[in-house]
Amino acid sequence: MELLSPKVDFVFKRIFGAEENKDVLVNFLNAVFEDSGEPLVADVEILNPFLDKEALTDKLAVLDVKARTESGTLIDVEVQLWNHRDMEKRTFYYWAKLFESQLKEGESYFKLHKAVTINVVDFTYIETDRYHSTFHLREDTTGILLTDLAEIHFIELPKLRERSVGFERRLVRWMLFFTAKTKEQLEGLAMGDPAIRKALTTLEFLSQDEEARRLYEERMKGLQTYLADMEGARQEGREEGRKEGRKEGDREARRALAKNFLGMGLTVEQVAKGTGLTRNEVEAIRREMGDDQ
Repeated sequence: MELLSPKVDFVFKRIFGAEENKDVLVNFLNAVFEDSGEPLVADVEILNPFLDKEALTDKLAVLDVKARTESGTLIDVEVQLWNHRDMEKRTFYYWAKLFESQLKEGESYFKLHKAVTINVVDFTYIETDRYHSTFHLREDTTGILLTDLAEIHFIELPKLRERSVGFERRLVRWMLFFTAKTKEQLEGLAMGDPAIRKALTTLEFLSQDEEARRLYEERMKGLQTYLADMEGARQEGREEGRKEGRKEGDREARRALAKNFLGMGLTVEQVAKGTGLTRNEVEAIRREMGDDQ
């Protein structure tokens, strides 16, 4: 049985956004917070536990996990597979919506609590070698914190592969959970870690459930359509060049598309059909990806 990818937002939400997995979400949040020196949380209320099935085919739908801590802090966790090149605007917009949602018209600003957004991304974005970056509102020269009500995290999965890391950090174990290539790797991570064990159990259940796999495929179609649309727009905007140059650019675009699809758990046959590459070319790309790990 091939496991679904926990990096796909539908699966991510089913693992971390379900009421029965609230303890798994708390463990993941504390892994993020302890890595950045922020206060840990004891409990959360999941604010959007239900999944709108119509959103699965909506290529622009955001399947995030929203929660409120016992102290009133609001948290939004989102996973992103592709670099839309506007993440700083996107994340600040969603942070602002989360922060603004606390007040009804006429209520006092004193009721506002801290809002935190956590972006788990499968690409490099921040210009640093750190796999976890945390942002606050500070004065440029002195570094004085204006307020602790704003906090944004970026967790960049590819950067972990470029570093020699151990399992002592809880966040590292969760990042490896997202990027593991085999069930054996997941089993190794789950040993001695009840939260990851429970997350793996949920992942195995989803992977065996016929309806869950169908919904997963629906979500994948929506995401693939979006990626294809973006690729088409980029191609239309490219300047006219020499014929060979255009061919090489198209080939590289297809290879990049194939890598994204393979990383999301699609089969070689599915990737070949979706990209127009031959089966042998996709097999070679998969071997290259394995060598890079």
